[in-house]
Amino acid sequence: MNLITRGIYQIQELTLLTWRVLRSVYRPPYYLREIVHQMDVSGFGSLPIILLTGFFTGAVLALNTGNTLQRFGVQNVSGQLVATSLIRELGPVLTCLMLAGRVGSGIAAELGSMLVSEQIDAMRALGTDPIKKLVIPRIVALVTMAPALTIICDMVGTLGGLLTAMTFQGQASSVYLASAQEAVDFNEIIGGLIKPTVFGFIIAILGCYKGLSTTGGTVGVGRSTTQAMVSASILIIAVDFLLQKLILSVLLQR
Repeated sequence: MNLITRGIYQIQELTLLTWRVLRSVYRPPYYLREIVHQMDVSGFGSLPIILLTGFFTGAVLALNTGNTLQRFGVQNVSGQLVATSLIRELGPVLTCLMLAGRVGSGIAAELGSMLVSEQIDAMRALGTDPIKKLVIPRIVALVTMAPALTIICDMVGTLGGLLTAMTFQGQASSVYLASAQEAVDFNEIIGGLIKPTVFGFIIAILGCYKGLSTTGGTVGVGRSTTQAMVSASILIIAVDFLLQKLILSVLLQR
């Protein structure tokens, strides 16, 4: 199977999996316990890396832009610059790239291991739908937790920028916070939450697809894990451009 044919086949299979998920998501049974467990794994389990990523991203952003803003005499807008950059772009993208590396690859590895060990076949033999039991809880969890983690990343990043501005630039905290507050409005927040919602779905569906299409035994599990992470990361960056253009046109009127 050549590269083009394999690509078309994978797109077809991924589309079919997406359709099966959308068709089954509102039908019983609802595995609420599994959904809560996956939310804990993907959300609370990813909190430390999101906190570190957000804090140091905001700190570096304030540090790198501080001298330039002072050169033009507009250092008082550093809070607005950091907050806007995090809400619009860096918060959603960096959060979901971290989730793709940690959660997306974990989903592919877990489902791939279950597939090669014939646990999924046993599940089907017992009358349980793997889509309802395995795929939908992971998608619901990531679609829910990705925006929540993005909000945390934005807040912590703004705090990191505040500490940097106070420590290295001598800026008053009230000036920074007043400037940052100007960047926060309803449309900005909505636009900043649309991205991680879409990205969370991309991470989950790709992780599930790569895991459920694993071949080649335990070696194939490692291959599927890598492919899930790389594919999700690339797609996040590509879709980010399209979403940003749509958000600027519809919500921010630019």
